[in-house]
Amino acid sequence: MQDDVLKLAFEVAKVTQEKISVLDRIMTRTQMLSMNARLEAARAGTAGQGFAVVAREMGVVAGEVNLLSSQLQSEIANNTAQIETAGRQMMIDFRGQRFADMSRNVVEIIDRNLYERSCDVRWWATDSAVVNAVADPTDDARAYASERLATILRSYTVYLDLWIADREGRIVAHGRGDRYGGVIGQNVSANEWFRKGMQTSNGDDFAVCDITRTTALQNAQTAIYSTAIREGGRVNGRPLGVLGIFFDWEPQARDIVEGVALTDEERTKTRVMLLNAKHQIIASSIGECQLNETYPLKPTGPMGFYQNGKRLVSYALTPGYETYAGLGWYGCIESEV
Repeated sequence: MQDDVLKLAFEVAKVTQEKISVLDRIMTRTQMLSMNARLEAARAGTAGQGFAVVAREMGVVAGEVNLLSSQLQSEIANNTAQIETAGRQMMIDFRGQRFADMSRNVVEIIDRNLYERSCDVRWWATDSAVVNAVADPTDDARAYASERLATILRSYTVYLDLWIADREGRIVAHGRGDRYGGVIGQNVSANEWFRKGMQTSNGDDFAVCDITRTTALQNAQTAIYSTAIREGGRVNGRPLGVLGIFFDWEPQARDIVEGVALTDEERTKTRVMLLNAKHQIIASSIGECQLNETYPLKPTGPMGFYQNGKRLVSYALTPGYETYAGLGWYGCIESEV
């Protein structure tokens, strides 16, 4: 619709200019005829005086029409410029709001996905095999826990691995021993996901860390969720260790930012991103995301858009989902104006 308004304004201006140009040419010819008529009247002497009056009036009328033409041209040019400016602003406002809505949709989709991850970690931490791996730390109990985690991973393909750590932070079981060697026995007591997991208040609580690379998982980008494994699997049981689940971030996030419904033309001029609370880019529809680029976002509210030079920046802060408040992430779309 906004494009149609601009096209109509340009078409009106074009047609008007063409018609005024034709009118100017006619008036120029009229003035020339008037001048010639006055010359002929002068040659005729007294007999041509009446005709001279008519010729002068023709010249006056032609001059008035030329003045009117000039004024009309100026006013139409001014009005057309205003229509063009208003039309362009309408386009920017429409696109900015549309992209802001898309930005919110992007961050909502990922948070709905991650809400499920928060449910998974709290549920699996109560599994008897997981509890027994730290409550009854025998080789058989830990081997069985690893088997159970491997079974889960065969169904939940969005995870790279699931780790069980004891109270001291030593990994005692994990689900992908065939893919990731050297995990058993690692000390993760200094890792954020372990520390936060041990500090969860009860079995309904969970911890989540920002996107990071996990060296032991071939340096893959992961979102790590954790919670304490509690005595007897009870909500208020004593913490015996921590279950950490490693969400395979990069392919899931890339599918979301690349799956935004843009036209082919928009896609060539647009970058869809997910930003963390520090405005670091954690997913991008263009290029490989290295997790070390900060985007200069300047939000003035939870959702909106603004123009930055020749770029239009639309954004939306996560509203969270269900019991998952989110991590202060933003969906963001940058496009050419």
